[in-house]
Amino acid sequence: MKGVIFLKFLKLLIVFFCVASCYSVERNCNQFRMGTFSYSALIDNKIETSFFIRDSLFEIELFDNMIDSSTIRWVNDCEFVLTKLNPRAYNERKPIRIKILTTGSNQYTFEYSQVGDDKNVVRGMVYKISDSINSNDLFDDKNF
Repeated sequence: MKGVIFLKFLKLLIVFFCVASCYSVERNCNQFRMGTFSYSALIDNKIETSFFIRDSLFEIELFDNMIDSSTIRWVNDCEFVLTKLNPRAYNERKPIRIKILTTGSNQYTFEYSQVGDDKNVVRGMVYKISDSINSNDLFDDKNF
């Protein structure tokens, strides 16, 4: 009797794993390679927003009235590495790995960490504002 119950359980478990292994999240990462974007995060109990433009080689970010520029190296369709061009501190010298996890029509969920630091991974969501990569889009209406 116990053997029959165990076999039924085993069959059910096999079917579950077969169905679960077929499920994959469809991502359209290519639509987020270039454009104008925004990202908000909670910093010191206040929501802060960063705006950035990205083309095939560079990302230029406006945050807290400061501009940062980074080079982009795409590892695959949904993962890239950002390296600051002019780091202000020693910890900014390490490249940042960004992996796009899911995509929607105008946003993507991602995780990021310093390259080689898999223990301190942070997740967030980026919204695409425009397909344009004109720097005027970045600075208009931002009181800069």
